[in-house]
Amino acid sequence: MTSLTYRDAGVDIETGDALVDAIKPLAKATHRSGVMGGLGGFGALFDLKAAGYTDPVLVSSTDGVGTKLRLAIDTGYHDAVGIDLVAMCVNDLVVQGAEPLFFLDYFATGKLELAQARAVIAGIAEGCRQAGSALVGGETAEMPGMYAKDDYDLAGFSVGAAERDQLLPRPDVRPGDVLLGLASSGVHSNGFSLVRRILEASGKGVQEPAPFATGTTLGHALLEPTRIYVKSVLALHKARILKAAAHITGGGIVGNLPRVLPQGTVGVVDATAWTPAPVFAWLAQAGNVAPEEMLRVFNCGIGMILVVSADDAETAIALLTGEGEQVSRIGQITAGTAGAEPEVRMENLTPQWPA
Repeated sequence: MTSLTYRDAGVDIETGDALVDAIKPLAKATHRSGVMGGLGGFGALFDLKAAGYTDPVLVSSTDGVGTKLRLAIDTGYHDAVGIDLVAMCVNDLVVQGAEPLFFLDYFATGKLELAQARAVIAGIAEGCRQAGSALVGGETAEMPGMYAKDDYDLAGFSVGAAERDQLLPRPDVRPGDVLLGLASSGVHSNGFSLVRRILEASGKGVQEPAPFATGTTLGHALLEPTRIYVKSVLALHKARILKAAAHITGGGIVGNLPRVLPQGTVGVVDATAWTPAPVFAWLAQAGNVAPEEMLRVFNCGIGMILVVSADDAETAIALLTGEGEQVSRIGQITAGTAGAEPEVRMENLTPQWPA
């Protein structure tokens, strides 16, 4: 019998080693205070004291990119989904008042293609750079028979910290507080099963010009990476202005804003207070998607909602604008039924919205 090797079984150890060598400079570029050692150990070490914390609480998050990966694979555009992976994790940390400290990734594929994997991990490193987080390690799994040749999947793991007395949401969230919306960069990384179904129904190919954006293809426009809000939200938090924050992911505004509101309150949101990006009008029209369904599935142009007192609203808007955010005053918190679960009430929602 011929002597079999791991390569005969579909796993190329040499390509895996080459990938590790290729990503070491990417990881090194994300180094920050607190990191101990580099890639290559069995585990990553982090010194919270060296990072400047005195009474820290660890906050952790894990997420993936979902079926947006299918679009990336079909278009061959892999540069952005790594940013998405980081964003979906670190944006969940910052709404707890936590600074993202370090990140690990899991990359699984049927056959390891060096250029493809490096592009994905370069995006992860860029996302970490934007978030101020160190890429301290990860796992690359080549699993023939589990994935088709060009397919891959991603998972991300982020750990952050906050001083114990600075966790969010604060206990003083109350009626009269103002809701500020930070503009999204597009669809972000939720609802892509519906996006792909709408794409199919529209009859348009991913290489055709985008009907809602000039100078780019439909596939590239839909793959615009998720915006990372870490630095701007932390700046507001450090100014002691931020009371609460909600990352608008799956479930949209109506599903995520109540998670940071106290019982007996209602988040009243004015649908005319911001202009959703054209991609959302196209999705609604091409898929004949009702406004209520759009709000339940997509961020509809608002990637993060921040709660501040009415007295601090203008200061907060100025600070956030200075940090590069597009800010809209989208509503306020009002009193609801005493003891009732918090909810969201959308106002001025027309059948044509978000057009």
